[in-house]
Amino acid sequence: MKIGVKKFGDGIIPCKMSDNAVGFDIFARLDNSIELAVGERAIVPAGFVIEVPQGFEAQIRPRSGLAIKYGLTMLNSPGTIDPDYRGEIKVILANLGDEPITIENGDRIAQMVICPVAEPELIEVDEVTETERGNGGFGSTGK
Repeated sequence: MKIGVKKFGDGIIPCKMSDNAVGFDIFARLDNSIELAVGERAIVPAGFVIEVPQGFEAQIRPRSGLAIKYGLTMLNSPGTIDPDYRGEIKVILANLGDEPITIENGDRIAQMVICPVAEPELIEVDEVTETERGNGGFGSTGK
């Protein structure tokens, strides 16, 4: 499958960092560095526009190394890029770590995975089928 990607400004096209990687690393496109204080969040432009095919979505996800090393993660994770969106991709980063973090132009800030999606039709019903779990929510199936 080939998917069209266009640089936005001087952005970097997402790329896989190993032969068997599923995700494409996404790079910050910044005119000036951003310092995220502890607990702060920011929208970071990624410097590209993508043509996601119908029947697919682009999921924008945190990078595990940044999460464990620095506490840097994404809000709205995974973020969904719909097939009809044609704006610059941007990433909502949050600093959940213990120290401020500086994001520089060209830093790898997230990853993108292209996934197929079902396109169901939702229909209103009067009842739903019973299950053993029922309406048991958070933590209801054990530790």
